[in-house]
Order: sequence, then C-alpha cells, then structure tokens
Amino acid sequence: MTIIVMKFGGSTLTTPEELTQVVAHVKRMQEAGHQLVIVPSSIKSMRDHIVKAATTITNIPAKRELDVIYASATSVSSALMSIALQDAGIDAIQLTGWQAGIETDSTHRVARISNVNPKKVTQYLEEGKVVVVAGYQGIDEYGDITTLGDGGTETVAVALAVALQAARVELYSQVDGVYTADPLVVPKAAKIDELSYEAMLELAQLGARIIHPCAVELAKQFKMPLIVRSLAQDATGTLLKEEKNVEQALLVQGIAYESDVIRLTVGYEESSETSLATIFKVLAEHGINVDLIVQSLLNGINPTVSFSIAKEQFAECLEVLEQSKASLGFTFADFEVGLAKISVAGSGMMLNPGVAARIFDRLRKEDITVKMVSTSEIKVSVIIPQDDMVRAANALHDEFNLVGSVRV
Repeated sequence: MTIIVMKFGGSTLTTPEELTQVVAHVKRMQEAGHQLVIVPSSIKSMRDHIVKAATTITNIPAKRELDVIYASATSVSSALMSIALQDAGIDAIQLTGWQAGIETDSTHRVARISNVNPKKVTQYLEEGKVVVVAGYQGIDEYGDITTLGDGGTETVAVALAVALQAARVELYSQVDGVYTADPLVVPKAAKIDELSYEAMLELAQLGARIIHPCAVELAKQFKMPLIVRSLAQDATGTLLKEEKNVEQALLVQGIAYESDVIRLTVGYEESSETSLATIFKVLAEHGINVDLIVQSLLNGINPTVSFSIAKEQFAECLEVLEQSKASLGFTFADFEVGLAKISVAGSGMMLNPGVAARIFDRLRKEDITVKMVSTSEIKVSVIIPQDDMVRAANALHDEFNLVGSVRV
C-alpha cells in the first residue's frame, strides 16, 4: 500500500460541515487502500484566542513560552480531527510533533527541522491506523517545544513524507490549485495544471501564499511530488514536480504580491562609514528578514541604504537600529509605510530579455510609481504604493496574457 501525507489548512476545518467533508474524503482515500498520515493546521480563531491571553499579560511574551501556546493550538486541532475520524468509524490516533519524531534546532518561533524519526508513525501505519500529526511543531535537543513559523504545517507534512518514503503530499485548502495570480485580486487569473518546483519556489518567495518556500525547497530537494487542491471530488489541483526544459517554459508563469511592506532608509555622513555587511548582519542576528536593498553612493550627496521589510517586523527593526546606532555609524533612519511588492516570475525570462522593460512601461502607462526594483534571471520585483497594488497586478497579468489553464 502507498503512503500519502495529507495536509489540511485551517480554512478547511472551521465549521462542522467542512470537518464532515474532510472526514468523508479521508475515508474514501483509506477505502482506496492508502496508508494515510494527516497533518492539520490550527484553527485561526482558536489560535488567536489563546495567543491573546498571553498578550494581555505583556506586549512581548517570551518566544519559548509562545511556542508552547502556538503548539497547543495545533495539538488541539489535530486531536479534534482524530476524534472526528474515530467517530466516523476510522481507526485514527493523534500524535504531537515530537511524538511523531519532528526534531528541530532551538530557534523559537522560526525553528528549522533538523531530523525526522518517524518510528512511532510507521508503527501505527503498520497497525492499520490513520495517523494524525500536529503540524507546525517539534522538539529541540533540550526537550523544549518549538514551532516552525509561517508554513510550518506543510513543511512538517513534506518532511514526514520524505522520512516515510511516501508516494506524494496532498495539500488541501479552499482554493483548487495554484493560479497565475491571486484570483481574489486578479479575476482573470488561470489555474496552473502543472508547475515546476523552481517556479513555485520563486512565486512562494515573492509572496504567493499557497505553499511556504521551506516546504517547496524540501520537496524539490527530495523530488517529493506535491498536489495543491481543494476538497471537491472532481478537483485535479496543481501538480508540483521537477522542472521541464526551460526553453519550453512560459515567458512569465505568475504574478505575486505582498502588501504591508515598509521601506526603511538609513543615512550616513560619509561613504566610508557605510557597511552593508555590518548592518544586515546585525538585523539577521535578530531574525529580521530584509528583502529589496538599494544603496545610494553619489558625489556630493550623503550616502543612504534603503531596504524593505514586512510590517510585522517594523517595530523590532527600529528598536534594533536604535540600539545599534553607535556601532553602525549611521546618522538617521527614516521609513515609508503604505507600500506593496509586485513580482513577475518565469523561467522563460532568462532566455527572453526585455521583460523588465515591459513591466516598467506598463506601470508607467498606468501611472504607477516604482519606488524600488530588484531583478534576477527569472523574476522582477517592484515596490509601489499599496493603493496601486490591485491595479498593478491586474495590469501586469494582462500585459503578459496569463489567461487559460496552463502547464508550466
């Protein structure tokens, strides 16, 4: 019998009707002869309620204790899933992340998986049970509970699939696959039938929130097939697999966006005082992720370094910069809010110059200001006013004619 790991997003578990639909689907898969490992996400309302209890005590709870709180939310949702399966006559058992052998480093809130020892999972599968594993969590070498941050549940699902030598991972959510853009933002977005790991990884890193980059990277490394789909019985979803010949790839494969971006600018008196290595090393040591970076060194003008960060890390970033001002040597730090990032990605871009020119020309025609730019062989990202985000995404989707169901 083949092993299939099935990850269910929290949006598929929020009502009794949705849970009933999940249970019915799991039963069909088991009756088809598959050994099943279920990895559910936490239910957002439940998680937020528990976290709120901590933030009423202090605005900055300790990350170690926060890990216990976030892990408890996924433990509860997985236990509820197991109870629902049992009630339907399915022999199911729930395991926490550490019981399932998910071992991590000790970086609380954003831990990375270091090893998976699925001995207990294998034992229960051999007994004919459906194993329900709490995603998003693990345990470090000191026996402390850890959580994996954004995308932790699908990353656990892929890691378990690799360790169990599963046939594939199926990721279930409210959407029926990966689209050329977010259909809630771009109504003409088309579902992609097949997508390479590389293209999905690029889109995920650029803000597409279907699958987290860590899960895609792990699947790519071990060539683990992923299917993104909804619970509808006739949904085929999107299959992620190894990349095809780049010459056969579409010029542009998708448009991604990210809202609530903030641009920070640090200024110096002299160019000799600037050090990109130093400033970004300090930010990295505090777990602050920097995205687009622009350095300005012009004669007669004080040098500056600008970079973009997510809104969630803004307050912490300002605090780190203020604490490190003397050692970093800058004279001022300024910021701009109300920004968004729009990215155009495609493997075919490396063989077709001129994509960036088309992007800038179309945004100019739409009277949309470009504030920062980042390019690579297979993507172009721009920072623009957030008020223009939806219009820009639709305009660029139209510019590259991303319509109709496609294979990439």
